[in-house]
Amino acid sequence: MTSPALFPAAEPRTGGAARRFLADQRRANPALFWTGALNVALALLALALLPFDHRVVTGLPVWMKPLKFSVSIVAYAWTLGWLLAQLPEPAQRPARRLGLGVAVSMLVEQAVIFIQAARGTTSHFNVGSALDGALFGIMGWFILVNTLMTFWALWLMWRHRPRGAAGLVWGMRLGLLVFIAGSLVGGVMIRLNQHTVGAPDGGPGLAALGWSTRAGDLRAAHFLGMHALQVLPLLGWAASRYRPRRAAGLTWAGAALYAGAVGGLFAWALLGRPLWAGQ
Repeated sequence: MTSPALFPAAEPRTGGAARRFLADQRRANPALFWTGALNVALALLALALLPFDHRVVTGLPVWMKPLKFSVSIVAYAWTLGWLLAQLPEPAQRPARRLGLGVAVSMLVEQAVIFIQAARGTTSHFNVGSALDGALFGIMGWFILVNTLMTFWALWLMWRHRPRGAAGLVWGMRLGLLVFIAGSLVGGVMIRLNQHTVGAPDGGPGLAALGWSTRAGDLRAAHFLGMHALQVLPLLGWAASRYRPRRAAGLTWAGAALYAGAVGGLFAWALLGRPLWAGQ
């Protein structure tokens, strides 16, 4: 099996590079590819429902959360699939297995999110009835499965050197590490049974994001940590291209700053202070 190109060059045909990237994704890790493709469709469905369903949940249109999660899962599934495809052949069989575990976890999470949106209620931290509690409990178990799968991915990434220059390799590894830290912030939210610190969930929040403007909100640190999966490999690639002799060091330094920002947002939220205070 051939691995996808690290960063496909632009092709004369519009969309040619994107089609090649997706075809390579499909060959390398089918479960993650189809998870991303399904969530593209779910994002379009949620977007189509937004103008027609005027119900509001925790201060946002009811279909905004399914839309945001669909887009986030597309980025997650296809980025993780690309990272795993850079591993050498001996690691590809376990990589496909963990991809299947992630795919099932994301399918269950999205099923709960869409069911609860259709019911006009929250999916996370909702134990208001036996059904709500059961759905949130199922979601929680599969969030744990997904977290374990990412630990497995990190171990594979450290055990088997991925293809690429030193800066890119460290970007992949450190991106996964900070991603896991962001995932653990989600565990803190589950422990607290809400994402707001110092006030109940809901109420005034930032446009589209919904992050609280009157109290601390752990979702900011969670969001930044999760997107290390995309940011740090890109940083490593740029460092390898433009400063090859210092690429590894620059990538480590950038990852340390990024992790510090995640930790800072986490601590700020625990103090009960909003990222951006409302009037």
